[in-house]
Amino acid sequence: MHVVDPDQAAASRDLAAGLVQTAPPNCTVDAIVPSGADVDLRGIGEVRTLAVGRRELAASWQLGIAPGVGGGLIHAPTLLAPLVRHDRVHDNDQTTVTLWDLRAWEAPSQLSRGAVAWQRGMLRRAVKHADAVVVPSHSMAQRLSGLVKLGDRIRVIAGAPPQGLVLPADATSRRDALGLPSEYLVLSGPQDTLAAGFRGAVAAGLDAVVIGAAEGTEPRIAEIAAAAGLPERRAHVRGTLEVSDRAAVVAGARVFVSTDAVTGWPWRAVEAMSLGVPVVAVESGCHHDVLADGGAVVAEEALPEAIEDAAGAGRERLRVLAADRSRAFSWASAAERVWSLHADL
Repeated sequence: MHVVDPDQAAASRDLAAGLVQTAPPNCTVDAIVPSGADVDLRGIGEVRTLAVGRRELAASWQLGIAPGVGGGLIHAPTLLAPLVRHDRVHDNDQTTVTLWDLRAWEAPSQLSRGAVAWQRGMLRRAVKHADAVVVPSHSMAQRLSGLVKLGDRIRVIAGAPPQGLVLPADATSRRDALGLPSEYLVLSGPQDTLAAGFRGAVAAGLDAVVIGAAEGTEPRIAEIAAAAGLPERRAHVRGTLEVSDRAAVVAGARVFVSTDAVTGWPWRAVEAMSLGVPVVAVESGCHHDVLADGGAVVAEEALPEAIEDAAGAGRERLRVLAADRSRAFSWASAAERVWSLHADL
């Protein structure tokens, strides 16, 4: 079954809005959507509604069955695309797709079997039929080039924070409603990578708030925290938060910590930078690429010490660096690069 990733869904909407805003003269942005989908973006031209729903569409496109789609310049902000044979040279038809992470290849146990099979199958189709595969960082491009033969069809276009990610006026009441303490750090990453972050919370004398935890993982995460020396009452595990709650939680943290080393776009870390929160991240190519000097990127064993510094003496410096680095990312800039990509093709 094809499950919609909320981060990728938000990125798709934001990129579409950026494409409308940056469209060259005499160019319009149309939409291809499954049955039952609404398109509420201002400036969208024709909306091509297909005869089947999203789940059926994902299954048929995985098999290379794409009736009713038509031609033109098709830019898919995810892997969900009509990847079939087309003629770019004579008909000027183009199809490009976007791959946000390599979790299905590097950490398949973190996904359902269906999700892994679908992503791998769609990438195989992209190798056959895509005119370009967009990835969000150069380190991911390098890693992808070692997995499949795409040659110069891999292109790098970074993402950006969600358009609606701003500190809400009622941030304090939102944090209170979520039962959070006044002083804490925020942890984000797969549950089995969180231990070093919890040790950092102990070193900094802070509670730890885990965001994005999968349903049912709370007891296991509490065990990991306790084993790292953080009492259960000081480990606060929360699931997927809507954007305003997430902004309130992250903005209230003394430090944001990413323990996810999988190759991909670091959604939460970029959000933390845009909110001016000091960021500490585990060593990975994508963290180095995307965070650059906007955060402290360190080896796993060095996380506790780095977290302690970020919560104390280094906090103001890292806060300024995070805010500065975040200005490198915008959906308008991403959209302009998408238009340039299709012009190049």
